[in-house]
Amino acid sequence: MTVEKKLNGTVVRLQEGDLTALPVDAFVFYAREDLALGSGFGTALQTRGGDTIKKELAAIGAVRPGEAVVTSAGRMQAKHVIHACGPKFQEPETDKKLRDCMLSALSLASHKGLKTIAFPPMGAGFYGVPLATCVDVMLEAIRSFLKGESSLEEVVICVMDRREFEAFEAKLNKLSN
Repeated sequence: MTVEKKLNGTVVRLQEGDLTALPVDAFVFYAREDLALGSGFGTALQTRGGDTIKKELAAIGAVRPGEAVVTSAGRMQAKHVIHACGPKFQEPETDKKLRDCMLSALSLASHKGLKTIAFPPMGAGFYGVPLATCVDVMLEAIRSFLKGESSLEEVVICVMDRREFEAFEAKLNKLSN
């Protein structure tokens, strides 16, 4: 199931599925400050993409919360992975840090001339960002970013389950330019 909305000429699409298998120019990975891939989704990135991503991240070194960097996607269908560092475990200024993280990822994608980008529910899993906060901040950051000049033609939010889908769907349906 998918839901689409057009914001200032860009399609914002919500769907369930495997983020790493989407036919997009880039997808976003919720990165740690040290850019280590870690377990879970990080292991999936390394397994599906190969060692290239890990080597590129080692050369970059680290990022601060709110920043984003880009690597290739190795053997995956996407061309790039944007590694965006956001808030963790209910730390202070969660909303601001998540917004900065989102805007950094979107800006980086547009600066590289990318047409399509896909996001997971940023920080709403392991890093403890409440789903309601994640939904509100992500969709508001996307809406705000798309008011300006951008190369992006499609922004995908790819969720893992019905609970996440319904939370994003309710907010997306109310979103306007």
